Amino acid sequence: MSDSQTTLIEEPRPRRSVRPATLRQPRLPAWSRGALLLGSAAVGIATGLVAGLDSRIQWGLIAALVFVGAGFAVTSAVEGRRQAVDRLAASLVWTSFLVAVIPLASLLWETIARGIPGVSWYFLTHSMNGVLSWQDGGGVYHALLGTVEQVLLASVIAIPIGLLTAVYLVEYGSGRLARAITFFVDVMTGIPSIVAGLFILSMWIMMMGFGYSGFAGALALSILMMPIVVRSTEEMLKLVPNELREASLALGIPKWRTILKVVLPTAIGGITTGIMLALARIAGETAPIILLVFGNNMINGNPFEGAQSSLPLFVYEQWAFGTESAYDRAWAAALVLIAFVMILNLVARAIARWKAPKTGR
Repeated sequence: MSDSQTTLIEEPRPRRSVRPATLRQPRLPAWSRGALLLGSAAVGIATGLVAGLDSRIQWGLIAALVFVGAGFAVTSAVEGRRQAVDRLAASLVWTSFLVAVIPLASLLWETIARGIPGVSWYFLTHSMNGVLSWQDGGGVYHALLGTVEQVLLASVIAIPIGLLTAVYLVEYGSGRLARAITFFVDVMTGIPSIVAGLFILSMWIMMMGFGYSGFAGALALSILMMPIVVRSTEEMLKLVPNELREASLALGIPKWRTILKVVLPTAIGGITTGIMLALARIAGETAPIILLVFGNNMINGNPFEGAQSSLPLFVYEQWAFGTESAYDRAWAAALVLIAFVMILNLVARAIARWKAPKTGR
């Protein structure tokens, strides 16, 4: 071997003992969350007692803050900061969910507890004709009938117009007209219910000379319902993949039939949810009903002539009387109204499930 072709040979170095790395990170034990929850509850109760806080809700909020803070500190010390931040985000989501659900659950529980004693077959099948405010008895049949008729009429007016408007904005609309419609829909979404009632009062009753009726109230309710239907349907139609439209059009299917048979069935679940939100809003409106329907203690099954009543108006009137019997009837009518909205939701979801496209093979 020549001198120019020298080879450098390194001597072998002694190997150091390297601790094998593990992919398993340290974790808190399964019982840690329960211990943190109990400890936070104890701290919340103790703080509430020491500070003299009478509301149990305040105790719960203090306990929730302690739980989130203590959970972040303990997780950061054991599992690392990244996992602690992840746990903190999850804890904030769950805490916010509970804070939002507790008032709703409390309201529902209060209504059920106070309304169930007053709900009976007699209450659902009789009116308040001849019953004074301080007397027991009477029923809600006239108000329930009025609510059903007014909501049905408002739905017949608002749902087709809202659906067709949304289809136009998504499938056909462009230019100034579409922008103008979108602007007015946004404006109508924020209109107070009393303004819609005043509009129908001035146009339908004062200028055109029609009297107070359930149909007049339904016109105002349809104004409140229409923008919600348009907005929700528009957003659901935008979620339908364009590939479905293109595949249908490529087969020679007309656009109107593509919308009717492909686009709308695909988005039927979200459209139904939006319609239910609109129905839930108008079912509890009182201001337009006071102005236009005017109230009636007797049964009036004709929504196009004469004053009617409704469940929200019935609740308002009974609560305004200020007697114990009237209070009981108001709570019972409020429970009937909640049950009415829940039944509408269940029926609509059943229809949506029935009409939705089948995904199984």
